[in-house]
Amino acid sequence: MKFRNLQENLRKALVERIDDGQLTGLRLAQLTGFKQAHISNFLNRKRALSLEGMDKVLTTQRMSVLDLLDPAEINKRASILPLSEDEFENVAMTERAAAADPLIVSDRIQHILKFRRSFLKKLRADTDAGRERWERFVALRVDARDGANMSPRLQSGATVLVDRHYTSFRPYRKGEANIYAVRCAKSCVLTYAEMVESQIVLRPHNRTCPVEVLALEDGRRPSDSIVGRVCYVGAEA
Repeated sequence: MKFRNLQENLRKALVERIDDGQLTGLRLAQLTGFKQAHISNFLNRKRALSLEGMDKVLTTQRMSVLDLLDPAEINKRASILPLSEDEFENVAMTERAAAADPLIVSDRIQHILKFRRSFLKKLRADTDAGRERWERFVALRVDARDGANMSPRLQSGATVLVDRHYTSFRPYRKGEANIYAVRCAKSCVLTYAEMVESQIVLRPHNRTCPVEVLALEDGRRPSDSIVGRVCYVGAEA
């Protein structure tokens, strides 16, 4: 992909955020230190950004250059996940720090698991976070913290499948709370989550563990903090 295409994809992403009311040209200028006219000219295709300028915009918007790439092109050239031609789909088990990356690159893959395509196709997506370019499913290992917080629903060492195209706070099944992978610092946690006023409340299943409150970062939607919904729990390894 050419640099010009990356600039255009960045422009489109920024315009979408402005149209959604998450951002304004003035606010972007303030965050990056550019003049408002400079930002306006870029958004209106009257000028390009330098590499340094793109870095500033990506940093302030919590974006990566991977957000600007076509995942089909990346998969074709880098072979991030091997293609499967049978009734199973390959899903990457990744480290927590990479769970919110749109594409899981090879050095972040710990294992490759197989799930039936028929099962994955039945899962209902529900997102307003623009995840079309994201690999939909990733697998994570339940760590000791999550095992303690979510016991007995999750046990330490078990495997969970996370649907990253489900970022809604609406219950997937009526009367049953969703378990989510939620961004937390540079990692993520497995927990119940709900919106209370302008904050995300993280609730453990184990009532002896503390409730946590996650403040929204400036300019971020609540759904941006949700990596995805846990849609399958496997046996402990």
